[in-house]
Order: sequence, then C-alpha cells, then structure tokens
Amino acid sequence: MTIKTHGPWFVDEHGRTVLLRGVNLSGSSKVPIGMPTHVREGFFDHRHVSFVGRPFPIEEADEHFARLREWGLTFLRFLVTWEVIEHAGPGQYDEAYLDYLVQVIDKARQHHIRLFIDPHQDVWGRLSGGDGAPGWTYEAVGFNPAHFTETGAAIVHCIHGEPLPRMVWPSNYSKLAAATMFTLFFGGNDFAPLIKIEGEPAQEYLQRHFIDAMKQVAQRVKDLPNVVGFDSFNEPSTGYIGVKDLTGHINILRTGDAPTPFESMLLGAGLPRQIDTYAMSLLGPRKRGQRLLNAQGVSAWQAGFECVWKQHGLWDMDATGAPRLLKPDYFSHLNGRTVDPTDDYIRPFIRRYAREIREVMPHAVIFAENVTLENSLRWTEDDGPNVANAAHWYDVLTLFFKDHISFFSIDPYTRRFTLGAQRVQRMFAEQLHGIQHWAIHEMNQAPTVIGEFGVPFDLKKKHAYRTGDFGPQTRALDSYLDAMDANLLNWTLWNYTPDNDNRWGDQWNDEDLSIFSRDQQTNPQDINSGGRALEAVVRPYAQAIAGEPLHMQFHRHSRHFEFEFRHDASIAAPTEIFVPNYQYPHGYHVEVSDGVHEIDRAGQVLIYRHSDQRETHHLRITPVSVDHETSQAVRPARRRFADTA
Repeated sequence: MTIKTHGPWFVDEHGRTVLLRGVNLSGSSKVPIGMPTHVREGFFDHRHVSFVGRPFPIEEADEHFARLREWGLTFLRFLVTWEVIEHAGPGQYDEAYLDYLVQVIDKARQHHIRLFIDPHQDVWGRLSGGDGAPGWTYEAVGFNPAHFTETGAAIVHCIHGEPLPRMVWPSNYSKLAAATMFTLFFGGNDFAPLIKIEGEPAQEYLQRHFIDAMKQVAQRVKDLPNVVGFDSFNEPSTGYIGVKDLTGHINILRTGDAPTPFESMLLGAGLPRQIDTYAMSLLGPRKRGQRLLNAQGVSAWQAGFECVWKQHGLWDMDATGAPRLLKPDYFSHLNGRTVDPTDDYIRPFIRRYAREIREVMPHAVIFAENVTLENSLRWTEDDGPNVANAAHWYDVLTLFFKDHISFFSIDPYTRRFTLGAQRVQRMFAEQLHGIQHWAIHEMNQAPTVIGEFGVPFDLKKKHAYRTGDFGPQTRALDSYLDAMDANLLNWTLWNYTPDNDNRWGDQWNDEDLSIFSRDQQTNPQDINSGGRALEAVVRPYAQAIAGEPLHMQFHRHSRHFEFEFRHDASIAAPTEIFVPNYQYPHGYHVEVSDGVHEIDRAGQVLIYRHSDQRETHHLRITPVSVDHETSQAVRPARRRFADTA
C-alpha cells in the first residue's frame, strides 16, 4: 500500500502512477462526543471532553469502510485535531483516543484504504467558533473565552443560538480571538516578543506543543502501512501578519458584526464601540448599519492581563482617555522590509513540522497547505523532499449562498462574474489547473491533492430533504469532478460524516456537506442507501497506471468513460481501472487500442495489460443493456481505435 511522490505524480510500490480519490473523514470529528456546536452545556469545560468514537464507534468501522471502498473512495484525509490529543492540558495526551485511533486506521488497512492525517482546524479552535486547538491555548496567552461573545472577539454557535447566520463562522478569522492566536502561533517571536508562556516565547510554546501532539499520533501510526503521511495545518491563517492598515477590513467574508482589527482590540479591552454590520451579496459585502458592542465594558482578557497588542505599543489611551492607534502598519513591516506572510512564517513552520514528523516517520509525505485561495507557497529541493500540494478549492458562490446555478458563478481570484454553463465549467477547470501548475513550477514539481471541495446538501433551504430531489447537488458535484478529471487530479471530497442528519448536518456550525446521511438511509441492507449525489461521486477512474496518464473523462448521462496513457517500459504491473457496479449494474463493454484486459466485477476493477507495439494506449467503457452480460475471462482487445502509436 506504500506510495510516494515522483515528480508531479504519486507512484505505488510497482512504480505505477496512482490517482487518489477519497473523502475527508469526518465533519463531526471536529467536535467532542455529544457536543455538536449547537450544544451549550459543558462547552467551556474544555479539558474534560472525549473524542473516542470520532469518526464513528469502532463497531461501525467495517460498515463505513466497506461503503467507501464500494464507492471507490479509497484515500482518506483523516481528521485529527490538536484538541483531540491534548485537550486535558499541556503535555497531557489522551491515550484512550490514541489507542482508538490505531484500531480505526488498522480497520481502514483491512479494507485496503490509504489515508493521511489531517491536523484540522478552523478559526483556531472551538472556543472561537471553530475547531482545532485546545481551549487552554487561549487561557495561556491571557484570554477569557467566556467573554468572547460580549466583546465581539468571536461568534460561537452555541452562545449565539439559532438561527446561526449562514456561513458566519469564517468571519471569526479577522476577529480578535482567532487573529491574535494565529499571529502568536506563526509570528509571536517577531510581533509579540513580550508574551511568554511558562517562561517560553508564545510562538515557540504553541508550535512545540502542536507538533509534539502530532508526533504522538505519528508514533502510534508509523508502522501502519496505509498511513501515507501528514497534512501540515488545515487552512492556516497568519492572523494580523501582513495587514497594512489596522483601521481597514481584512476579511472579504463579512457577515454580521464586522469590527476592524483596531476596533477588535478596543472591544477586547472593554471599550464599547459602534461597529459596522454587513451582509454578503453577489457583489460582495454590503454595509447594513451599525450596532453597539460590549455596552457593559467586559474584557476579553483575564483579570491581571492586558491586551497583547497594547502591551506592544500598537495603541494606547490619550490624555483625554480616548484610544488612539499608534502603529497602524505594525504587522506589515519588520526590520525595514515588507513582510511576506507565507514565505516568512508559513513556509518555515512547514519545514520545521516536516522535519520533526520525519524524525518518527522518515518516509511520510507532507501534504502542505497555504492560506485558502492563495497560490503563494513556494517549495524548493532544499526545503525537503516528498511534499505534496494539498490546496483546497470550492465553488464559492454555491458554498456561501447555498444555491447552485449551473450557468452562473464568480471567480474568487478575479471576483468577476462568469455566465454560461460551458464558461463556468471551463473556469472551474482553469482554476484547478492553476493550482496544479503552481505546484509543478513553484513547489519543485510537487503532485497536487485537492484536499477539500464539495457541495452543501442543504441547498435552497433544505429543499432536497422535503422532496428527495438531489438533482442540483448531483449536477454541482458532477461539474466539479469533471474539472478534476480534466486535470487528472487527486482529491479528497469534503466530506463523509457518519452521524450526519437533516437537522444539524455535519454537527458543526450548520454545515451539511456529507455525501452520506442516516436520514437518507432507507434500507440499511443496501450499501448505497444513505448516499447522496452518488450518480456524480461514484464514477470510474484509473487508479493505477503503468505509465503516465494523459486524458480521462466520464460522461455521467451516457456513462461513457475514456482513458489514455503513455506506458513506461520499466513497469511490469498492469493498469487498473476502478469500474463501479453502481454505474454499470448490468455490465459494460470495453474497447481498447491494443493488449488484453480482464474484468473483475466482484472487485470492481478492469485490469489492462498493454502491448509493446505502441507508446500510447486508449480505453473506452460503455454500459451494456439489461439483456447482456460481460465476460470475466481474459481476452484479446476489441480494437476500436486507430492503430497509431
């Protein structure tokens, strides 16, 4: 099951190029057992939680892994948050969870499923409206998370209550709690040298504990052959680092209360402020009015602690008692030069992380991530080998507004509208090509895995749950996957959540992107029951290629599949195509340019052995009608392609 990077591809132990297709497992792994984000009881008792049973109880493992394998989703991005490991306190590791983790991953191995570990986070941690870091990290720098809501430092689901504004959680990236924690984590040495935790600089303390927690995982899984490697840090943010003006907005996703960084600092210090409120529209954020925040003058800091940024002279009170900003560009320059957040802070962190993980797992692939929607992470041979680009990609219009219009979209890079179904499809393919192209040319020919993409299944105010019609979701995913195939990309779809339901979705911040739900499972005896948009997701693909893939395409309506590759004479193992029985219940015809092939219906695989008479090879699969069956014998190729090399 071993794979490694080889130029812009992944290769297996036989030297074959492998295309990796799978899911993120799982959305609810972000939260402790019994504590989805809408539940307030016990929320602040963050040291006494358990994640044993995330993503599912061990007795359910065979069911879920068998289903994923049946669907051809045999490569997992496996969520393990920092909080999962070290929630009880610094250096206190949850051994029960680590024992459970080994059991679950070994179950995946038994089902021939590979994975990589994803140290997941969103807006730093649960106490600032997301997931990831343990609650004690806020306290260690002086925060009082119980006051985040009153001070506008974060919007938290269970404190805000229902209804939670649509996609409001990303706005926390620019608010005081998350922005401060990220700044300290990545750049505390430069921007907050006065902040020490137990006598240690905040940056060193936080990074050391994060990496040591992940090394605990590595120690446990290092001998499991299906563990390919580790993600670096999900969707990192550098907080305030690089911000040129603390009086301006730094987050395009402005929903509800939207304080500027300076306003956030003042609110956190207990100073009431009138704050602009926003709503998102197709044209971007639109100001809707103002609202008084922190009227009671509550502090986001513990007694005896002062605002981190006031301590460093960014702001102070004048003689009249009014606050004044002293260093509006504090985070944009350092020692006379302009700061580059990615190159100066994210890249060095990934280098350190990779080095330390490989002290435990020398051959681990590091799936490197940068800030979402940014192609700016550079990587050289000197930075280290065996690195993959694990960028994320989303159809932002559909994701944010929870509506899918096949002929209309917005390019998040240029912020231009795109009209026409073919133009939209071309834009998706071009965006993904740009991500892949960056990795090849700026990351030392690294292969790309699109670590996240997906569609909300609660489109149009949960219309599908009332009608059973998942047509819009299917069309959306089909268009995304067509764009992936056009670029021969590896991917892990967001997501598969075993305890998804129609009311609370993935159990986190009202998100609902799981391709499986118990609420759609009408027949537990049917392995496909409970699946959503399977007509798009479950599709044929070349999973192991005796050479270099050149072209792959699947037509959902006709169920025609085409594949072309150039063989490598040094590879003796055959090419293997995953051909799902879901798409071909009555069998399929195979047309090839040369060589012989064998159909294994039980294993859902087409085994192809090319001849040496030509350099490139073509395969086409078409469904047969109800009254035909396909032979499973090895036979000469049915030649339907031109005999040209």
